[in-house]
Amino acid sequence: MLRYALLRVLGAIPTLLLVIVLAFLMVHAAPGGPFQDPRGLPPETLKALQEAYGLDQPLLVQLWRYLSHVVRGDFGPSYHYVGYSVGELIRGTLPVSLLLGTLAILLAVLAGVACGTLAALRRNSALDRLLMGIAMTGISIPVFVVAPVLVLVFAVKLHWLPAGWTGSGGLARLVLPVIALALPQIAYIARLTRAGMIDVLGSDYIRTARAQGLGTAAIVRYHAFRPALVPVLSYLGPAIAAILTGAVVIEEVFGIPGLGELFVRAAGNRDYMVVLGVVVLYAVLVVALNLAVDILYGVIDPRVRRR
Repeated sequence: MLRYALLRVLGAIPTLLLVIVLAFLMVHAAPGGPFQDPRGLPPETLKALQEAYGLDQPLLVQLWRYLSHVVRGDFGPSYHYVGYSVGELIRGTLPVSLLLGTLAILLAVLAGVACGTLAALRRNSALDRLLMGIAMTGISIPVFVVAPVLVLVFAVKLHWLPAGWTGSGGLARLVLPVIALALPQIAYIARLTRAGMIDVLGSDYIRTARAQGLGTAAIVRYHAFRPALVPVLSYLGPAIAAILTGAVVIEEVFGIPGLGELFVRAAGNRDYMVVLGVVVLYAVLVVALNLAVDILYGVIDPRVRRR
């Protein structure tokens, strides 16, 4: 198991390096610059700013310098927020985004597995068709449509929950963002769980367990649950990535002061260092969480470790 985990870690390092290099090149290829002013800066002022931040150096030199700083955990200074480093800005917004993403993935897994298991146990029934129909609807509707609809129904019309982050406190302001972020993943996980559970329940050893007199609850709990969750575990990596990237839209809709809002504002201000810092952090989180899923996949299914 240790060898399997070590190989996965070593395989993740080139992926992370490639993401950082591509993000750096794409950000610097975008038109405009961090000190571009519609009113126009004096040439000597613009030159002094570029020299101060090292933007007058060749692109490869800037890339090498950035990589050498990132390895030490230094994301550099912000071009727009004078006096603040990128690390300070990320530390101020990361806890909110982590809370939002963690709650969303927990809700997606719990609700998706429950709905998928129930649909598989009532296969081809009206309940099965209803749950899968809702799941297909959840897959088809994007997050940027779901979020405003939830606000319109539960905040504007019914007045049950706050419509935004500001002006409200407590856990109530988390309900709509978490649900909006989790709904598409609930739909995917429910369909995967249903397919996995139906496949496992048709296995020979399940029929043997039924012949021995075991009830449905005991069969699902002790024999079918773990193998049926293997497809769900495989999907958790993309699901986590979707939740992290979807949080950008959700944070803008609900006015949540998280990494997504910081990223959007930095992109609008051409704040290269903040954009790169958020992209690198997202990449590290996605790679680390995918790594954790792969290791957990190996724990549940020993055949993966042998391969």
